[in-house]
Amino acid sequence: MKSDLKKYEGVIVPMVTPVNDNYSIDKNGVKNIIHSFIDAGVLPFVLGTTGEVASLSTDQKTALVKEAVNVVDGRVPLLAGLAGNSMLQTIDEAKRYADLGVDALVALIPNYYPIEDKHALNWFGKLADNVSLPMFLYNIPATTHHSISLDVIEKLSHHPSIVGIKDSENNQARLEESLERWSSRNDFLFLVGWAAMSSFGLKRGANGIVPSVANLIPELYSSLFKAAQNKDFDEAERLQELTNKISAYNQKGRTISGAIPALKALMSLKGLCGTQVMPPMLQMEPEELKAYLGEMENKILNLA
Repeated sequence: MKSDLKKYEGVIVPMVTPVNDNYSIDKNGVKNIIHSFIDAGVLPFVLGTTGEVASLSTDQKTALVKEAVNVVDGRVPLLAGLAGNSMLQTIDEAKRYADLGVDALVALIPNYYPIEDKHALNWFGKLADNVSLPMFLYNIPATTHHSISLDVIEKLSHHPSIVGIKDSENNQARLEESLERWSSRNDFLFLVGWAAMSSFGLKRGANGIVPSVANLIPELYSSLFKAAQNKDFDEAERLQELTNKISAYNQKGRTISGAIPALKALMSLKGLCGTQVMPPMLQMEPEELKAYLGEMENKILNLA
C-alpha cells in the first residue's frame, strides 16, 4: 500500500456535499464540482469536514460515494472520509467505499469520549488492520476536540496501511515539527490542512495541501502548488495572499457552521451547486442570502 504514493500529492479538495431541498444527494452538483476539480488538476476528497460528513446518513454517504466514483470514472484518485464513534460501523463504511471504487480513506478520531494516546493508537491501529485501502490520518481538533499527538502519528506512520496525515490543526510550532519529522519520508505523506499555511508548508517539504475554498477556486490552488513545485516561492506567496483574501469571503467572522453555508452560496454563483446544507447547519435567511450574493457576485464571477 505504501507504493505509488505520488498520485496523492498536490491539491486535494475536501468537497462540499451538494444536497437538494429534500436532502437527497444533488447528482448534478456532484458532477459539476468534480468536473471543475479534474479540469483544474486537483483531487476530490468526499465526506470530509467541509462535506458535512458528521451530518449525513449512511444512505446519503453511499449515494454520494457512488456518484463521485461514477463521475471520476478512474481519471484521478478519489478519497473518502471515515468519521464515527463505532469501530464496527466505521470498518463497514470503509469496506463499502472500497467496494464502490474509492482509492483511499481519510480517518478521523472519535469525538465523544475523552481520548488519550493509547486510545488513539488502538483506534487507528485496529481500523488500519481492517481496511483494504491506503488510509490517511486526519487531525482536526476544531471539530473532534482531540489533537492526535505527533508521537502517536509517528508510531502509526509505520503501519503498512497508513500512508499519511492531513493535519488541520492551526498550530505553527506543530506544523514546523511535523515537516521536520516527515517531509523526507517516501512512505508517509504530510498534507497541510491549514489552508492559510499552504505556501509555508509546501516550501518546507509538504506533499500536498487540502484547502476547503478550493471548492470555489481549484485553479488558484493548483497554480499555487505548481509554483511551489517549481520553487517559484514569490509566486506561491502571491497566490497564498490572493487565496487568503478569497477565503475570507466565506470564513471571516464565521464558525465552521457558518462558513460552509456561505461557501455553498458562493459556489451557487458559479452554478456549481445549490445552497442547501444539512442540519444542524442552516442556510442563510432569504434576505441575508440575497444581500450576501449581491455583495459577492462581481467578486466571484470576476476571479478569472
